[in-house]
Amino acid sequence: MHWRPWLLVATVFVPLTALAQTLTPQQQLARDIYEELVDINTTHSTGNTTTAAAAVAKRLEAAGFPAADIHPLGPTPTKGGLVARLRSPQPTKKPLLLLAHLDVVEAKREDWSVDPFKLLEQDGFFYGRGTLDDKAMAAIFVANLIKMKRDGANTDRDIILVLTADEEGGPDNGVDWLVKNHRDLVEADIVINEGGGGHMRNGKYQLNGVQAAEKTYTNFMLEVKNKGGHSSLPTQDNAIYRLAAGLGRLAQFEFPVEINEITRTYFERSAAIEGGQTGADMQAVLHDPPDPEAAKRLSATPSYNALLRTTCVATRLDGGHADNALPQTARANINCRIMPGHSSDEVRQTLVRVLADEQISITETEPSIAAPASPLDPELMQAVEQITAAMWPGVPAVPTMSTGASDSRFFRNAGIRAYGVSGMFVDMDDIRAHGRDERLGVKQFYEGQEFLDRLVRALSAAN
Repeated sequence: MHWRPWLLVATVFVPLTALAQTLTPQQQLARDIYEELVDINTTHSTGNTTTAAAAVAKRLEAAGFPAADIHPLGPTPTKGGLVARLRSPQPTKKPLLLLAHLDVVEAKREDWSVDPFKLLEQDGFFYGRGTLDDKAMAAIFVANLIKMKRDGANTDRDIILVLTADEEGGPDNGVDWLVKNHRDLVEADIVINEGGGGHMRNGKYQLNGVQAAEKTYTNFMLEVKNKGGHSSLPTQDNAIYRLAAGLGRLAQFEFPVEINEITRTYFERSAAIEGGQTGADMQAVLHDPPDPEAAKRLSATPSYNALLRTTCVATRLDGGHADNALPQTARANINCRIMPGHSSDEVRQTLVRVLADEQISITETEPSIAAPASPLDPELMQAVEQITAAMWPGVPAVPTMSTGASDSRFFRNAGIRAYGVSGMFVDMDDIRAHGRDERLGVKQFYEGQEFLDRLVRALSAAN
C-alpha cells in the first residue's frame, strides 16, 4: 500500500481562532448531531439507544443513503444500534469500519452543576453526559460520512458505520452481538474506534495516541458472612470489620511493574516530550529490571500508574441489614484492569494472597474478555503521523495501551484489527469521562472532526 501525501490537503482546515465567530456548514452539521445525541438519555437504567440510532438513521436517509444500506438493529428493543454502509464504486480493499457507542454511564442531575442530558456550550467546553465518551466520535463519524456521500467521494473500499449499545456495561453488548449474529454486516479490514486520542497538559498538546492494545476488564465480589446477632452484644468477629481489614491490605498492595511492546514505545516517545525528572523516570522504568524509584514516582500519576501494572480497586460497598443488628453479610466490588497476557484467575489468586483471610470469599461476577494487541499497521500509522504533523506541528503520534476497556476487543478476538484514534485532545489532569460535569473542549471537538475526516479519506481514497 502506498501513502498519498496530497490527501493531507484534500479538505480545508478552518483556523480554530475563527470558530467563535462562525462555523462551516460541516462543523454546524456535526454540532447539530452532537446536540441531538447528547440530549437523548442512553443510560443503561432508564435510557434508550434505539431512539438515538433512529435519529441517526433519519439523517442518513435524508442525505441519500439507500434504505438497503441502513440497518437499525440490536439485541433488545431498547438496546438498538445502527450499521450503515457508504459503498465504494469499485472496491479493491476490504471495508474500513468506524465504531462508536451510543450508550453512556449513569448521571444524576443532583450530582451535576448542569443538566447532564442537555448539551451546553460554555467557557470553551461542551458539557453533557457522553460529550467525551463517546457521542463526540459518533456525531463526527455521522457528519463526516454524510459529507463524503454528498461529495461523491471516490473510495477504494466501503466504509461501514457502526453505532452500538452496552459498551459501558450491561448484558447486551452491541458489538459482541453483531459479530456473533451479523458478521457479514461488520466484516472489515480495519476498525477505527475510541480508546486513543490526544494528550495535553496546561493547554499544551503532548501526543496523539493510537490505541493498539487494552487492559482486560473484570469485577470480583468480596463477601464475608456471619451469624450476626443483637448490636448490644458486639463480638470480635464482625463481618464489616473483617471485610474492611482485608480491603485495607488490598489498598496497600501494588501489582508488579510490567512493560510490553506498546507501553515501551509509549514511554520511549513520551520521555522526550516530558523531559526533566518525569522524562528520566520514563527511560529508567524501561530498564531490566525497571528502576523502582522511577516507577514509584511515575505511579503517583494515575494515568502512568495504570500503564505500568494491573490495578484492582474497590468501587462499591454493601453491608448489614439493620441499624440495631450485627451484620450478617458484608460485600465489596473490586474492579480490576488486567495487563495483557494475564488471566483473571491469576489476578484472583493474587487477591486471595493479599486479602489473607479465608472467610473473605472472592467471586468473579462477569466473564472477562481478553484480546490480543493489534499489530501496528504501517499505512495507518503513517497516515496518523502525517496528518498529526500537518495539524499540530511538533506533536508526535504515539502507540498507546488503553487502561480501560473498549469494544475493540470483540473485533480483535474476531481477527479484525482495531485501533483507537480520534485526534481529540483532553487534559490528562482533568479527564471527566464517567464523572461529574463531563466535558470536551469546543476547539478540540472540531479539531477531531477535521482529523478524522482526513484520516478516513486517507485510508479509503482510490488512486
